[in-house]
Amino acid sequence: KNLKRHLADLSRAKGNSKLIGDVVTEEEIWECTTCRNCLEHCPIFIEPMAKLLEFRRSLVLNQGKVPKETHFAFRNIERKGNPWGFEPSKRMFWTKELGLKTVIPGEKTDLLFWIGCYGSYDDRNIKVAESLARILNQAGLNFGVLGSSEWCCGIDLRRMGSEYLFQVNVEKNIEQLKRLEFKKMITTCPHCFNTLKNEYAQFGADFEVIHYTDLVEELIQQNKIRLRRRNEKIKITYHDSCYLGRYNEGYEPPRRILRAMEDFSFTEMEKSREKSFCCGGGGCHMWMEERTGKRINETRILQALDKEAEILTTVCPLCLTQLDSAVKVLNADDRIRVRDILELVVERMET
Repeated sequence: KNLKRHLADLSRAKGNSKLIGDVVTEEEIWECTTCRNCLEHCPIFIEPMAKLLEFRRSLVLNQGKVPKETHFAFRNIERKGNPWGFEPSKRMFWTKELGLKTVIPGEKTDLLFWIGCYGSYDDRNIKVAESLARILNQAGLNFGVLGSSEWCCGIDLRRMGSEYLFQVNVEKNIEQLKRLEFKKMITTCPHCFNTLKNEYAQFGADFEVIHYTDLVEELIQQNKIRLRRRNEKIKITYHDSCYLGRYNEGYEPPRRILRAMEDFSFTEMEKSREKSFCCGGGGCHMWMEERTGKRINETRILQALDKEAEILTTVCPLCLTQLDSAVKVLNADDRIRVRDILELVVERMET
């Protein structure tokens, strides 16, 4: 629509019309998962998401309006550095058996493993973080972690319109990271990856950030980790993370890793790559209830089941959580499992 003409028509009909309320409702503003699929389908490359995020900032900063379910996440990130409000000292409780090195000022490391909030606190995703640590150890790489000083990257703050708190978060993290000597940062979470790589640069950060799929693919190609062949053929498919795929064009490395595991028969879902379907967890929707339409995560599982896949793989903690939940809701546990690619690699890795 021509927005100016539409506003003029509304003004004649209603007097002084408002952009938020008359043209677009608050419900529509908060429903966006920031998947960026709109940009892929728009023939003239308009990006509605950017405008929706401006609307969110206006609602939060000017009117103090925010979905009530997200209040606790905002407060907890500000106070404790994670959306659940767990103590920072608990971030590393799962790493004791692995003997991970905490990087401190004055020490050098090649690789800094940014574990992220899900990898630190969520039981399901801790298994994924453990898998990456085991792979890095097996490959003999010099790496370390931030430990209890790691703080949320802040993506949910920005996506929910709390720009001030996001920038406070960014400054805190950049100050911490600049005190350390490392060559690259590696993440398991595409949301952390995109934020640290692309959005922190807006505030002067100059760090090289990679997602684990790039490194693990390289390690397999260089035979720094070797994968055992199993005498079975399992049908699998892959769910593209919006923030690794559409935001950063990370389509090939995950697929090449899967094809390197010879006991899998890989099939693509109809909605894949740049046309992939969202899991429904982005844009802070991990903390909000879907109130209209069908649940996105359940629809995605049904799409995987249509391919008769036994395993649905992904590379994102939010996708893993959302899709795992949908399998349980649909009572499909006996038909399909959701796994992170790292878990599959570790299960086949020669030690």
